[in-house]
Amino acid sequence: MQISRHFPKLAILALAAAYTIGAQANQLEDIQKKGEITIGVDISAPPYGMVDENAKQTGFDIDSAHLLADALGVKLTVVPVTGPTRVQFLRTKKVDLIMASFSITDERKKVIDFSQPYGVVPVVVGGPEKVKVAGPADLAGKAIAVTRGTTSDKAITDSTKGISGVSIVRYQDDATTNTAVMTGQQQYIVAASSVLPEIKKTSPKTDIGYKYTAVSFPMGVGIRQNEPELKARINQWVETNLKNGKLNAIYKTYFFGQSLPEAMLK
Repeated sequence: MQISRHFPKLAILALAAAYTIGAQANQLEDIQKKGEITIGVDISAPPYGMVDENAKQTGFDIDSAHLLADALGVKLTVVPVTGPTRVQFLRTKKVDLIMASFSITDERKKVIDFSQPYGVVPVVVGGPEKVKVAGPADLAGKAIAVTRGTTSDKAITDSTKGISGVSIVRYQDDATTNTAVMTGQQQYIVAASSVLPEIKKTSPKTDIGYKYTAVSFPMGVGIRQNEPELKARINQWVETNLKNGKLNAIYKTYFFGQSLPEAMLK
């Protein structure tokens, strides 16, 4: 009797859960019916998202978001987000997706889902334009500015072990690191690729250019969990536009002509 008394309640809960999952799984259909998709982009993180001199939103993520919206046949609405608010905006349904230099990590996968990588977040080495630096060995005898405790710090520390005369000069924050290069205290820097154009913009006379990529982190489209139809459609879009070269062309536009990793384009 006790089992039968509880069975209807359990059945109702099971049906409610199934309905919830089904509703989530139809988000792609909802977007297409609405004719609009809202995508969160960090427009304060060049070259992924920024505002140009004509107050137009631009950047790798902005252009990629337009490409995705066009593929879905819907209007794009960009919602500005920041690094700390990306997950929150996605989970609270303030946006349908996130495209904001969103590196794929195991920690984030616990609360949201990701598409296949459509781009990378590279950590790069910058230095004087006319000096050839193609890899860690070419940094022998050079002093390099980096922000302490960052992925950039780890990347340059690991890659230059055993190389004679490399001096890693660590600063407490990005602003101080950048200032050290702009004032000539160091000629070389290891940082996110977005830092180099910012240095040139702030200090046009600084002799700094892209040398090589130290490490790259894959980045994906942020998706709410339990949305298999939407995830499958976005993955199809990623695969198609990596193979046809459109995403790589956008990437090259904003990253000094650099290409996406060869393995992504196959």
